[in-house]
Amino acid sequence: MRNVLGAVCVSCGAEHEAGDDTYTCEKCGGVLEIVYDYQYIKTRITREKLAANKDHSLWRYRDFLPIAAEAKLSPLRVGWSPLYRADKLGEALGLKNLYIKDDGLNPTSSLKDRASAVAVVRAVHAGKDTVACSSTGNAASSLAGNAAAGGLRSFIFVPDRAPAGKLIQLLIFGAIVVRVKGDYGDAFRLSAQAIEKYGWYNRNAAINPYLSEGKKTVSFEIAEQLDFKVPDYLAVSVGDGCTIAGIWKGFKDLYAIGLIDRLPRLISVQAEGCCPINRALANGLPLAPMEEHTMADSIAVGVPRNGEKAIRAIRESGGIAVNVSDEEIMEAMRLLGSLAGVFGEPAGAAATAGLKKAVGQGLTPGDALAVSVVTGNGLKDTAGAQRAAGAALHIPPDLGLLIGEFRRLGIRP
Repeated sequence: MRNVLGAVCVSCGAEHEAGDDTYTCEKCGGVLEIVYDYQYIKTRITREKLAANKDHSLWRYRDFLPIAAEAKLSPLRVGWSPLYRADKLGEALGLKNLYIKDDGLNPTSSLKDRASAVAVVRAVHAGKDTVACSSTGNAASSLAGNAAAGGLRSFIFVPDRAPAGKLIQLLIFGAIVVRVKGDYGDAFRLSAQAIEKYGWYNRNAAINPYLSEGKKTVSFEIAEQLDFKVPDYLAVSVGDGCTIAGIWKGFKDLYAIGLIDRLPRLISVQAEGCCPINRALANGLPLAPMEEHTMADSIAVGVPRNGEKAIRAIRESGGIAVNVSDEEIMEAMRLLGSLAGVFGEPAGAAATAGLKKAVGQGLTPGDALAVSVVTGNGLKDTAGAQRAAGAALHIPPDLGLLIGEFRRLGIRP
């Protein structure tokens, strides 16, 4: 990989080669970050070359990715999801310039496809025929789908609370699904033990440093879709910390080669019922475990394993930490749907809830250019969507009764 210099530990600074089995720091066990040769990448990527590139997927940015030149790419079209200007939603949130990045339109309906696409490519290049991970749902389904497309087997470990819609995806994609009696931490530990025993490729994003490199491509797209005008604020829901760390890395990559002239401020959004990263930020204390009490299962991570990298990213950006209730998340789901036509799952809509709260608290000015990332589609969790949406009218086929119901409910035809 001509573009990759190596990997460095975010905790102790130890340097490592970027090999197939390079996961965590050999010195202290810390999380690694991939280091690139930006001078080389500058010779490969320009705004003009990107504009002429007809590959509208994450692979248009492969010079920024830890992928060997001869690597066989995943056949699924991952990435290049739409960025919508959302004026009506912006009015409701108190923002004049709001954009929604709808990553729920990826092949398995979440941003996690970006990481899984990279995982499958690297697994094949490493000579592995099986990949595995633990997940609250989205990473699992994205791995299962991308593995199936790439001709690999997948073993998925999920906690008991994983939504039915995500479990169905896993089974349809042919994954071996292990429902673990316990929480995400229990599923993670069992997956780690099984991966070590059987030698599977490790897709756990909190362990594998290459996967956040796939996630960072959402930043490249946002910048390119805005004609390289950098958002003032970028809101993202946070669980393990991998996604927000990857998004920050993406903007830093663009800044390093001169494609953008400044960096955005991040808004880290967590659920009030499970917010260990935001709590550590607010208190200035080390990360401590939390119980997981939220409907937003995709960000219900009581022991975040990429928390240090996430906290560093938020602080470097001069960012904001906002916690939202399940009620605020459900309101954001309704607002996204009714004012922007975007169907987000609870964790996907949490970023918009956090952005609304940040504006309301005066943390984000109303004239700022803001982007909210919807990380997953609402069909992934129909039970959560039902809670947010409420029930349909249910009446006999009688116009008089229909008119009466309209009047009772205050509906103006």
